[in-house]
Amino acid sequence: MSIKTKLAWFISLTVIVILSLNLSIYYFSTSSQLQRDAEQQMVGIAKQIGETLDAAQRSKQLIEDSVGEKLRLASISAQGKLGPDINKITNGQLVMLSQELGVDYITLWAKDGDDITAQKSSNPKAIGASSKALGYWYTAFSQLFEMRQVIIPQGQKLNHFWSPPITIIPSDLNDVNKLGFYYNDKTNYLINPIVHAGAFFNLENLKSSDAIAQQIIADNPSILEISGFSPAFYKDPQVILMKDNVPPYKLDNKSMIFGRYNYVDLHDYTNLMKADQTGAIVTTKAKIHGHKVLKSFIPMSGTSKSVIVVNINYAAIKQPLYHQLFIQILISLCLMGAAVACSSFIAGFMIRTLEMIMQRVHDISRGNFGEQIVIDSNNEFGALASQVNAMSSNLHSYQTQLTAAAKELLHTKQYLESFINNTSDAIHVVDLEGRTIDANKAFETMFGWTLAEAAGQKLPMFKPEILAELSEKGKTILNGGQVTDYETVLYRKDGQPVEVSITLSGIRDERGYFVAYASIARDIAERKRTEEIMRRSEKLSVVGQLAAGVAHEVRNPLTTLRGFVQLMQKDSRLDKSYLNIMLSELDRINLIVSEFLVFAKPQADRYQEADLYAIMNDIIVLLDSEANIHNVQMITCLEPGVPPLRCESNQLKQVLVNVMKNGMEAMPDGGELTLELARESEENILIRIKDQGVGIPEEDLARLGEPFFTRKTEGNGLGLMISQQIIQHHKGTIRYDSKPGAGTCVEIRIPFR
Repeated sequence: MSIKTKLAWFISLTVIVILSLNLSIYYFSTSSQLQRDAEQQMVGIAKQIGETLDAAQRSKQLIEDSVGEKLRLASISAQGKLGPDINKITNGQLVMLSQELGVDYITLWAKDGDDITAQKSSNPKAIGASSKALGYWYTAFSQLFEMRQVIIPQGQKLNHFWSPPITIIPSDLNDVNKLGFYYNDKTNYLINPIVHAGAFFNLENLKSSDAIAQQIIADNPSILEISGFSPAFYKDPQVILMKDNVPPYKLDNKSMIFGRYNYVDLHDYTNLMKADQTGAIVTTKAKIHGHKVLKSFIPMSGTSKSVIVVNINYAAIKQPLYHQLFIQILISLCLMGAAVACSSFIAGFMIRTLEMIMQRVHDISRGNFGEQIVIDSNNEFGALASQVNAMSSNLHSYQTQLTAAAKELLHTKQYLESFINNTSDAIHVVDLEGRTIDANKAFETMFGWTLAEAAGQKLPMFKPEILAELSEKGKTILNGGQVTDYETVLYRKDGQPVEVSITLSGIRDERGYFVAYASIARDIAERKRTEEIMRRSEKLSVVGQLAAGVAHEVRNPLTTLRGFVQLMQKDSRLDKSYLNIMLSELDRINLIVSEFLVFAKPQADRYQEADLYAIMNDIIVLLDSEANIHNVQMITCLEPGVPPLRCESNQLKQVLVNVMKNGMEAMPDGGELTLELARESEENILIRIKDQGVGIPEEDLARLGEPFFTRKTEGNGLGLMISQQIIQHHKGTIRYDSKPGAGTCVEIRIPFR
């Protein structure tokens, strides 16, 4: 789908959504308002009927009180014509007395154990009735028999007289009657005159309210039914049918004050009781007789104390809404059509410039960078066109650079691959756990494993003690350090040892985290042999230089001995002190020659514990004659009690002789050569040799130790190189500090272990 179509659809959908929201808001707000109006209408109807009921109730109460007073007078008159004992009175007497006094029935109630029962009556149906079954009636009867004023809230209370509200008596459930009960201490019974009140009840409560309700229904076709229910006659609801095991209930018709009760709902009784108890209007919706009905239960708080139920056809009140909504929908559809047409035109106009830019971008994607977009506009499209033109120029420049860079990278890649695969050094890459990731051909040649065999494996190239050292080296790399020229012994696939010099480095991922180690191993067996030859050659050179000094040193005691021997030839006797001098001179010759032979004799590398204090004293004795020749005074500061050092003593002597001879030769006019020995820390021992010679230029300091680099006319430049290698083999360091004219200080540090 093109951008033009999408833009047109987007604008159209936006309009559609807005119109739909408008219709929805209109529908729900109007629907709610119509329901509120209907509820207000129902409340008005209920109030109108309630006022009628209140007026009828007040009239009824006045008439009912008047009838009650007449019943009391009839009771007093009946007492005067009847005897005091109920057992002497007949039912026939009561029939005649009823006709005489103008009442419908007369019933006499008397105590019967713990009950008060109807024992004589002009109405045979009433005989035997129990007052206990009549609830508060029994309380009223008991209070009358006790000669007290009746104090229950129900009914009319006069002196010695109580009349309940108009009700349906148990003897005639189909009639509404007004009853009175009179008693004083002159009889042993209650006198109960009864008159029919059905006509009066219907006239006052039904006709006026029912007529108003029917007139309201006739004037308002949306109102389906209006009913009035009295709390005084509430009874348990009647089950009228079973549906899905749920019993729907219908209110007892006898609790109705007026109206009809045809629109029956399952929850009518519950809602009626809720409205009566809370005093609030309860409104519900239900589907009854094919109509969606809005039912409102409206409590009346006047003297009538009733709940009026108004049923309105919900569809009728929604009819105007649906009509208006239909008109709104037609208008919205027209607006939508216009919006679609306008959006299509606007999208075409807006997209024209974008299509030019798209065409240019398409040309750029095919590698055509020459053309430019010309748009005379300062809006976003103009800015976009300028950016596309700039992008085209930049891409052309970048393409040229990338082409050149790609060629260079290809050349570099080929060069590196050729270098890695053809170098004689073994390159081995492992992950942080030691598993092989990659290796070159030289690795296979040197150690015997092919890459296919080694991939993902931890190769048994290392002895346990070497693994511990490599672990420390790995920590050094992870901490940002470097490991170069680390000499160790690795093992081939067939178990043969290989002496190598290793350079270790870390490999990082794109986030800068270490993910692998790379090692470059070089076989140094041949180099070791060459170094040993060079070391021996240098030693011989040093021995040759020392020979002259040793010869000079030996000549002095020999001259002394020769003089004493000549003296003995002249005089056969020789003083004992002369013999002691001769023995001393012979011991001195023996010591000088022994030290010279030990230094000159080739020794195998054997690391043993040695006393550096003694070694340095031996060197001092060995070089004493040379110091005298150069007018050099040796000053010693040797700390006693320095722990033994595990080393190769002959090699350390060679280093010390080289350094001390260099110091002497740097002082052609003589001077002081200071020798210091101290325990620097728990791990290291320090040897410091300082001279007062001419010093070393700064540019030469960096080259000290290079093979064949020397400023001496007769030197070969191998002495310091061999000395450095010896110190490295002892895991130590050698450092030079010198300035021209200020002498040189050489510090040698060797670890105890």
